[in-house]
Amino acid sequence: MTPEQARAARELLGFYAEAGVDALQCEEPRDRLSAPPPENPPAPGPEPRIADAREIRLAPPPRATPDSAPATPEIAVMAAREAARSAASLTELREILAKFEGCALRTTAKQLVFADGNPQARVMFVGEAPGRDEDIEGLPFVGRSGKLLDRMLAAIGLDRKSVYIANIVPWRPPGNRTPTPQETAICLPFTQRQIELVDPDVLVCLGNPSTQTLLATKEGITRTRGRWFHYQTGMRDIRAMPTFHPAFLLRNPISKRLAWRDFLAIKKTLAASAS
Repeated sequence: MTPEQARAARELLGFYAEAGVDALQCEEPRDRLSAPPPENPPAPGPEPRIADAREIRLAPPPRATPDSAPATPEIAVMAAREAARSAASLTELREILAKFEGCALRTTAKQLVFADGNPQARVMFVGEAPGRDEDIEGLPFVGRSGKLLDRMLAAIGLDRKSVYIANIVPWRPPGNRTPTPQETAICLPFTQRQIELVDPDVLVCLGNPSTQTLLATKEGITRTRGRWFHYQTGMRDIRAMPTFHPAFLLRNPISKRLAWRDFLAIKKTLAASAS
């Protein structure tokens, strides 16, 4: 072996080591990315040159067809926006969302959890995503946190017949995990259209995910709760109040006094706007 061949061999071994190759599968190098040899190989000719790793090119990914599910989150978000805009009523929006295939959560959830309450309500509550009980019932806030929310509403003279309740994500994530940013972004156009169609006087964001998503803020819920924000629908300005999610209050009962202040502020605003 000449010095040049020895140097080339060392460089090749160094390249393999950097690429993570630490074992041999056969005595001769083999390009596993190329097509398999034909059944009747041609007569042997000159020995082919071994392709350098930098010369190997993978085939481009297949392009999505119009009838296939969105290939990327960006395409799914665009499809969600177009679909949500086409809904002229909450009934149409629910039907469109039930058929929407851009969010993979629909394949793991038992059913769509669209909303509960009065579509003509003056106040709308928006949480994050359904849990196990909600997935079974098909309604938002029916578990332990839902029962606490019912008591909080009753304390200011409201109930489910006088409010409208929904979530940012209408399908339960597996294992009650937090929805990913991509899943939230895909579902958001439907929630935004839902708010436009309900057209409440007051929008209540329950918890940090709902607050940060709808009000475009990066501040935590402990800093945003109790403050009035403005939510723009494009047609009007809606007063928005962030407050603690009932599930958080179950884990941190000491924060109930702060949530009570928030609900009193909501009651006061509803009374003022009605007069």
